[in-house]
Amino acid sequence: MIPVTTLNGKKVALFGLGGSGFATARALVAGGAEVTAWDDNPDSVAKAAAEGMAVADLRTIDWNSLSVFVLSPGVPLTHPKPHWTVDLARAAGVEVIGDVELFVRERRAHAPDCPFIAITGTNGKSTTTALIAHILQSSGRDTQLGGNIGRAVLTLDPPKAGRFYVVECSSYQIDLAPTLNPSAGILLNLTPDHLDRHGTMQHYADIKERLVAGSDVAVVGVDDSYSSLIADRIERAGGKVTRISRRHALADGLYAEGSRIMQASSGAASEIADLDGIQTLRGGHNAQNAAAAIAACLAVGVSADEIRAGLTSFPGLKHRMQPVGRRGRVVFVNDSKATNADAAAPALSSYENIYWIAGGLPKEGGITSLAPLFSRITKAYLIGEAAPAFAATLGDRVPYEISGTLERAVAHAAADADGDEHEAAAVMLSPACASFDQYKNFEVRGDAFVSHVAAIDGVTMLIGSAAGGK
Repeated sequence: MIPVTTLNGKKVALFGLGGSGFATARALVAGGAEVTAWDDNPDSVAKAAAEGMAVADLRTIDWNSLSVFVLSPGVPLTHPKPHWTVDLARAAGVEVIGDVELFVRERRAHAPDCPFIAITGTNGKSTTTALIAHILQSSGRDTQLGGNIGRAVLTLDPPKAGRFYVVECSSYQIDLAPTLNPSAGILLNLTPDHLDRHGTMQHYADIKERLVAGSDVAVVGVDDSYSSLIADRIERAGGKVTRISRRHALADGLYAEGSRIMQASSGAASEIADLDGIQTLRGGHNAQNAAAAIAACLAVGVSADEIRAGLTSFPGLKHRMQPVGRRGRVVFVNDSKATNADAAAPALSSYENIYWIAGGLPKEGGITSLAPLFSRITKAYLIGEAAPAFAATLGDRVPYEISGTLERAVAHAAADADGDEHEAAAVMLSPACASFDQYKNFEVRGDAFVSHVAAIDGVTMLIGSAAGGK
């Protein structure tokens, strides 16, 4: 835990006692703050009270006595309208911040020079975050990973010299972190997302820009117009910018040339890494993720050799295009995190000769947008509520069966792929659906897939979470 010592003796109100909110409340109390906490969920309030925290309806407190108001990132700050607590804070002139801002202040107070890499973007940030942490850890560095991935940021170990922080930041967290100042900040890309919470695409982009604008080194993917303009603005303001592209050669920055990541300076380029053969970094989207990770690691003093070693040994992000097993020429890929068609597209784009397991609780639009990738699919195995609708979309373009359950789909896909005469095949769970019709969440669904793969005769498991197959 990181005790929030910068608010020692100060009166603080906190709203939101979910996972990260509860962790924040504990960190504030541990640091000596006088915390009054509240939540709309009475069970969460009762849990906090049972732990000895002061709880009270924030409508009843004296807001003028507060030093700061801490808001959980899941609670609306601006759109569709500010939460009632935000209105009360603003009326009293009380600053509204979140857990990432508290972390930033603790780092500044206790170890301002400890390396801090922050990552944001509409797509790819979790993979990039995990990859950076893996590179740092595999090089022997003291590495803390958290934020919007894994552990809440204030549950990490306290800042100290030589300790590296890798923190994924959502737009909600950035919006509540006005002094965010990473050693290296990454903005991967910007496409419309969360506009219900940010109102307009421009406002969403403005929030994301804050992360890189406050960085010592701004690593910016420039393949979309919003991000490209952000890179230009930071550079004009005197900031240090490393541009990243998966689509175009750059005169300065890092870009993908097939599987090769090129590093360019003043028009001269050389290869810094080659992703060929790294199964966990297949596809153009992962070339962008890897290039951004390389740039950030270089910025905090990691050598090129250490980076290349980390790339090669990267196990992949769990449930995201993760190779989990192999039998002969067939690889089994867990992409359970693909809960809609757009999320499934990268995996389908990265393999050919796919035995595709899809379905679950359908999202609006189904899999119609994936039609350009149907030629990569040898056969589909449809499960859950979406099976009939997906079958109708596939029609006569892709052979399919309605397997119903994941266990049956894995068994049938494995048997069919085993008889395939092609050089390579992939049995892939990339559902393009939510899991809630059959599973609690995509993690449980992905773990079930791994278990079913591990039960297949002759499978060699590629991950440690499941023992090798029979």
